Amino acid sequence: MPKYVIEREIPDAGKLSAEQLKGISQTSCGVLRNLGPEIQWVQSYVTGNKIYCVYIAPNEEMVQEHAKQGGFPANSISQVFAVIDPTTAE
Repeated sequence: MPKYVIEREIPDAGKLSAEQLKGISQTSCGVLRNLGPEIQWVQSYVTGNKIYCVYIAPNEEMVQEHAKQGGFPANSISQVFAVIDPTTAE
């Protein structure tokens, strides 16, 4: 199943409280339950003004639907074709 990285532009994302992040996560999980098991949220990285999310989904349209239903921006959706790390150099 394809993996995607989603860039969400959220001003001051890095200043969101633990409670706010919990609420965002709960909203996301609720939408995922409604969309079914084909789409999975792997993890997200919160930076100063953006949140980068990693999802597994059958297609980009399902990722866009998750964003639409959750009220989240999805400014960029990129399919991952390979994952590399320091062990790739060995």
